[in-house]
Amino acid sequence: MVEYEVHGHIAVFTLNRPEARNAVNGDVANAMTAHLETFEADPEVWVGVLTANTTGHKKPVFCAGADLKVISEGRPGDLATKKGGFGGFTTFPRTKPVIAAVDGLATAGGCEIALAADMIVASDISQFGLAEVKRNLVAGAGGLYRLPKIVGKNVALEVALTGEPLSAQRAYELGLVNRITAEGKALEGAMTLATAIAVNAPLAVWESRTLVIAADWDDEETIMAKTGAAFGRVLASEDTTEGLNAFIEKRAPEWKGR
Repeated sequence: MVEYEVHGHIAVFTLNRPEARNAVNGDVANAMTAHLETFEADPEVWVGVLTANTTGHKKPVFCAGADLKVISEGRPGDLATKKGGFGGFTTFPRTKPVIAAVDGLATAGGCEIALAADMIVASDISQFGLAEVKRNLVAGAGGLYRLPKIVGKNVALEVALTGEPLSAQRAYELGLVNRITAEGKALEGAMTLATAIAVNAPLAVWESRTLVIAADWDDEETIMAKTGAAFGRVLASEDTTEGLNAFIEKRAPEWKGR
């Protein structure tokens, strides 16, 4: 249901339930959390990319959200894990950045999975929506508080209350999407972005990610204290010595992540 591969310092997660438009069921959620555990525990993997198998449909779908059959059967709890939340992903306590590579429709919980990633690379045919109101449901996996932080309250209200999706271009203009690619090239674009991140010192990348995310919630005094603590941890690491030596010696650094 979810494939996991490692390419150098980059891990690739692939939603692989194309016959159901990659809708989330219990198998998807449990597999995703298991792979995220592996991802976080591997010191040689520094960045993740989340993509999907979109074959078999005229209109590609990154993820259609929850498997409504599971909900209709009275088992909505099967769609989440205790640690990872919906899809085993939306609330997983990650240290490492994950880029969503969206090539097609990301709707309802599928959009919420993309929103829970740290960055989004989307093909020009992609769309992002919260369609729950069309089924008398509420977007319960973070979309209703993550989306307005990115695109603003008014646009988020339009998306949430109409159930109609944003185009890739509109999402890019609003800051939801980092980069747009041609159709079928989202994964390639996401790997390019991940590679640009993975050449940097992993400890500094992970600490910087944490601070940028905390800025959404913390007051200035709190975030300043966290920044100081993060700076101290990074400064005391082996990689800081390596980075400074590499600069002085005019060579590429060899990061160890410690």
